[in-house]
Amino acid sequence: MKREDMFELIACDMAGTTIDEHADVYRALENAVCEFGVEVKEEDLQHWMGAEKKEAIKALIELGGAVASDEQVQVQFGRFRDLLLGYYRENPPVALPGVVQALERLSASGKKIALTTGFSRDVADIILDGLEWKVGPGELLDAVVAGDEAAAGRPAPYMIHRAMELTGIRDVAKVVAAGDTANDLLAAHHAGVHGIGVLTGKLGREELDRFPHAAILESVAELPDYLEAIEPAAV
Repeated sequence: MKREDMFELIACDMAGTTIDEHADVYRALENAVCEFGVEVKEEDLQHWMGAEKKEAIKALIELGGAVASDEQVQVQFGRFRDLLLGYYRENPPVALPGVVQALERLSASGKKIALTTGFSRDVADIILDGLEWKVGPGELLDAVVAGDEAAAGRPAPYMIHRAMELTGIRDVAKVVAAGDTANDLLAAHHAGVHGIGVLTGKLGREELDRFPHAAILESVAELPDYLEAIEPAAV
């Protein structure tokens, strides 16, 4: 098979897609917003999962009927981060089953591996350090893009495009982006890449099916077999 017919970059979300963090990000986000004095509806919380967390906090406060200044959003973001790190100390995140093996297999086939996340860089680094996932030549990952390292978070396409920039990939047609939320799929769609939904988060197949996607898989663990099946068709 010709190199130009292959996907070259696999960009995966972190929480719920490659990492099981026991839904603590949901709990921390809800509790941080509730501390502001508003109610958080489950459907609103789900809608904003996968987004950059300051954007999510501001939106959830407004959906709860209040208004928050940028300074107040920053305060609640600090509470979100403190709550989340406390939850993680009690119950550390772990790799989802088969994910490390899948990423290693994809890397061995010549693909670059990137993670994108709505977490800020400091939170992402704590998770990655705990998992001992490293970035660089010969390591599991080629790039990581955090939510505070792009012009806007999901559903904007910028984190995926930043991952392309960091890994030297120029053609969106050669990029796969996998995630477990609606915002993951919308970001992939907006980026013009091959979007894959996975069922390891809170959304089921019927819910993910409402958003643009190329495929819905049970897990990132299925990604190598899926790509091997479709790549020859491009020849």
